[in-house]
Amino acid sequence: MDGLYIGLVLVPMLIGVLAAISCALLGNFLVLRKQSLMGDAVSHVVLPGIVIAFIFTGSMSVGPMLLGAAAAALISALLIELVRNLGKVEPGAAMGVVFTALFALGVVLLEQSDTRDIHFDVEHALYGNLESLVWLSGMDAASLLDPEALADLPPQLGRLALALVAVVAFLVFFWRQLVVSTFDPVFAHASGVPVRFVGAALISLVAIVAVTAFEAVGAIITIAMLICPAAAARLMTNRLIPQILWSVLFALISAVAGFWAAGSGMELIGSGFSVSAAGMIAAVSGIILALCAAAAPQRKGALS
Repeated sequence: MDGLYIGLVLVPMLIGVLAAISCALLGNFLVLRKQSLMGDAVSHVVLPGIVIAFIFTGSMSVGPMLLGAAAAALISALLIELVRNLGKVEPGAAMGVVFTALFALGVVLLEQSDTRDIHFDVEHALYGNLESLVWLSGMDAASLLDPEALADLPPQLGRLALALVAVVAFLVFFWRQLVVSTFDPVFAHASGVPVRFVGAALISLVAIVAVTAFEAVGAIITIAMLICPAAAARLMTNRLIPQILWSVLFALISAVAGFWAAGSGMELIGSGFSVSAAGMIAAVSGIILALCAAAAPQRKGALS
């Protein structure tokens, strides 16, 4: 039973935790830079890039997916500037139009392509594939030390672990530049900090995390985790490091409690069915944000 619990519950839950924490760490700086919409936008933009990359290569490996997402992000940036200049609209409206249109294009491409054969369709793009990412070789605790059994772990686990390592490394090595350019970009530019490079690197890392998370957890968790834990943490403190720690805690609680509530939690309340783990994790993150807003009314202007 212990092995079944490890393989069927802990492994997919761990995948959700890795995705949630990776997104939450980056989300802190998106919230502080007032670029929360950018995280939402990047999560939408990667969909058509991923689908087109698969259509041309026939592979779901990380390399083609990252190239497709990067190309989609570049095209979206050009389209935003085009809409802004020709339509004379403000940046937020231009982003909304472009990213909605590109996401719709991705959905159409999914419906018309053969991606259903690899279990990557509109439903998986939105809700992910978290419940099915089980470790069938993990039949007992000894499997944790068995190289053959470990080789059978879902590949999404390793990809998201590497993504989290990349996020942590970026925060460690570019901490000073990232903090200064976030809180005082004018001073940062005058001090020689490459403000544009740091901003571009941040958005690029968001795109990388979104790509690695997309197949496993879908767009819903990616978008929710980029915004909700960081926004809730922002309501709890005015200091950056405590905010980051709060966001990691909220992401961890959301992933664990949401995954549990999607299955076992529904059984406890007498429901005869389970719900989407991705949807429940996103719902829990929203509940945490609402509770933080209610518990910290003196901070209600922090996100404005």
